[in-house]
Amino acid sequence: MQFDIPFHLENFIGGNFIGPLSGNFIDNVNPATGAVYGQIPDSNSKDIDAAVKAARKAFPEWSVTPLEKRFSILNKIAELIDENLDALALAETNDNGKPLWLSKTVDIPRASSNFRFFATGIMHFATESHAMEDKAINYTLRQPIGIVGCISPWNLPLYLFTWKIAPALAAGNCVIAKPSEVTPVTAFLLGKICKAAGLPDGVLNIVHGAGPHCGEAIVKHPEIKAISFTGSTRAGERIASIAAPMFKKLSLELGGKNPAIIFADCDWEKMMKTTIRSSFSNQGQICLCGSRILVEESIYEKFKQEFMERTRSLTVGDPLEETSKQGALVSHMHFDKVMNCIHTAKEEGGRILCGGNAKKIPGRCENGYFIEPTVIEGLGPNCKTNREEIFGPVVTLQSFKTEEEALQLANASSYGLAATIWTQDISRANRVAAQVQSGIIWVNCWLVRDLRTPFGGMKNSGVGREGGWEALRFFTEPKNVCIQF
Repeated sequence: MQFDIPFHLENFIGGNFIGPLSGNFIDNVNPATGAVYGQIPDSNSKDIDAAVKAARKAFPEWSVTPLEKRFSILNKIAELIDENLDALALAETNDNGKPLWLSKTVDIPRASSNFRFFATGIMHFATESHAMEDKAINYTLRQPIGIVGCISPWNLPLYLFTWKIAPALAAGNCVIAKPSEVTPVTAFLLGKICKAAGLPDGVLNIVHGAGPHCGEAIVKHPEIKAISFTGSTRAGERIASIAAPMFKKLSLELGGKNPAIIFADCDWEKMMKTTIRSSFSNQGQICLCGSRILVEESIYEKFKQEFMERTRSLTVGDPLEETSKQGALVSHMHFDKVMNCIHTAKEEGGRILCGGNAKKIPGRCENGYFIEPTVIEGLGPNCKTNREEIFGPVVTLQSFKTEEEALQLANASSYGLAATIWTQDISRANRVAAQVQSGIIWVNCWLVRDLRTPFGGMKNSGVGREGGWEALRFFTEPKNVCIQF
């Protein structure tokens, strides 16, 4: 496919690309250069009404489309994503600021995997039956909800956009999807791919715009019966306050303040290499990053010195350069937020062991939004820095003496999304994993993902689970049928 990316992006509604009905647009900025390089629709409730009208027209036929036909179309979408890897990766990097090698090796391949996984999964999605001895038999039908809303964030744009859309489509729903207004281009290109793959018009509608105008219109629309959202806890609270009185199904994957718990008996080299990744991948802009590093006291000083050395060796530079390990933060607003968090840490008495400054990149990226990877120590579990999500290349170090203290520090957060545990003691690993208040636990690894497993968090990290059968259950309504013998 030849992708033509216009300066003014358009919404994808009813199989057509059309501008916003208001005629208003929002600037799209390349965070590595600070330059405006396009505009996106500033859509509102009128655009959402048009998308719902298209979805309503498409739903009766799509909801009863044979599973093999759905599989064929979704699998074709996956193939086209793979075929256009380079173009999609470049668009993702220009939008998000992440290194191009990361977009090529993680973001775009995962997007195709999402479609391929759920295309296959719907073919094997089974329901329950319950026999009542000689009286009756009950069986469960799983039917598509209807029109659903999928709202995704800017940190893993196509990766998380497809993570929501693919199971919703596989289950037979029609979708109104909104990507982040900060990273819109790969969502626009997905519309082109879906059209080429033969997805019927109106089954997927992609509407661009800001949260307060476009996102809220999706949440408020009475014909959109379920909302799947990934983003900040603050935005999740707002969505829940609107959707709950309307009795919509909700799946909210929100913030994290994830602990990395490192015991003295860990595999040292593997732990160090992985903890650098889990701290600073995608400039720390992954909800699963470990931002609170908890280290057993006996190895704390050794860990600190080597971790600082490895952090300082991370090259911050132009995302298009293969040698760049760290790219730009996603926007000027987010850059300011992270720099303010570093300032707060200093005010709280934190010691900046390395980093802590904005980074000026000469040449093409001299006006980009770059921050040095930052390591802070000297702050306890109750300070703002260790309690509030920063979502940038910033981690804190804390030490512990006992397993009990490690658990207290790990659970001293209102969030509960993910955690990593580093130990060679299998009994300790199981014991600690059972007691850490997080929805996802990695032992001696990080970001090893089996798409069949439930994904989501506890506490302020959200409600519901995505992935595997959990996603297909969310996007369907169960109906019990009882037949008496």
